[in-house]
Amino acid sequence: MFTDSQTIFKNRVAVLATMHKKERVIAPLLDKELGVKVTVPQNFNTDKFGSFTREIERSGSQIEAARLKAQQAILLTNESLAIASEGSFAPHPSFPLIPCNREVVILIDRKNDLEIIGEELSTDTNHNHLQVKNIQQAFDFAEKVGFPQHGLVVMLNEYPKNSEEIIKGINTEAALTEAINSGLNKSSNGVLHLETDMRAMYNPTRMKNIEKATLNLIEKINSLCPNCSAPGFDIVQQIPGLPCEWCSAPTTLTKSVIYKCQKCGFRKEKSFPQGKQFAEPAQCIYCNP
Repeated sequence: MFTDSQTIFKNRVAVLATMHKKERVIAPLLDKELGVKVTVPQNFNTDKFGSFTREIERSGSQIEAARLKAQQAILLTNESLAIASEGSFAPHPSFPLIPCNREVVILIDRKNDLEIIGEELSTDTNHNHLQVKNIQQAFDFAEKVGFPQHGLVVMLNEYPKNSEEIIKGINTEAALTEAINSGLNKSSNGVLHLETDMRAMYNPTRMKNIEKATLNLIEKINSLCPNCSAPGFDIVQQIPGLPCEWCSAPTTLTKSVIYKCQKCGFRKEKSFPQGKQFAEPAQCIYCNP
């Protein structure tokens, strides 16, 4: 039997697999809420697991890549507790015309054989790109995406063959001017690919979403199994069928969720997880066809 999350994690050292300063938001939260002391390994190259600039393909899915980072950090440091995060940018699953940022923060505890994942899906992102032919187009784009607080990347083309075709971490007007002029001199068609730098230390908007994913991780860690008190008692299934307020017909909205313990397998169903016992008629195929 476990006791509580404070007892399990307090005063333990967690190695954070990052080279992009994510400890700025992750470490204070883990220390304050769980008593975990975060350390960052030296010379740990997370780009080998995939890069936003696409010269290195990501290792597996988003969660698989985060898991691999954490596992490698454990192997490198011989610590029993590791944290890693991974971000992705894509159209929102419910609103395809709106871009969104999904962040996952994974905790792997070898001592207690636990894996817990925090998540955040947010439309708060400046993720964007543009083909530019001159410096004015570049500066117009930069103003639109929050430069210089948010960094930029200049590439010879959208799908670079190697790192020599990329200039990252541009966060001053002088650096942007130099990168554009240099790139145009090398470009075969007079066009450059300009995009937002989505690495955490160059993107404060993304860093906020990593912070929110970390808070979600802590919330899940503090969700204890009613049977064995293991952390990470989490939702594994959502059951649709929330009835319409007008006609009581089942809708596609969630009526209940199933929680499951990854240690003892205990399951528990919770009805009306959003606090509503009925769906709005606008969500009903009969009342609002």
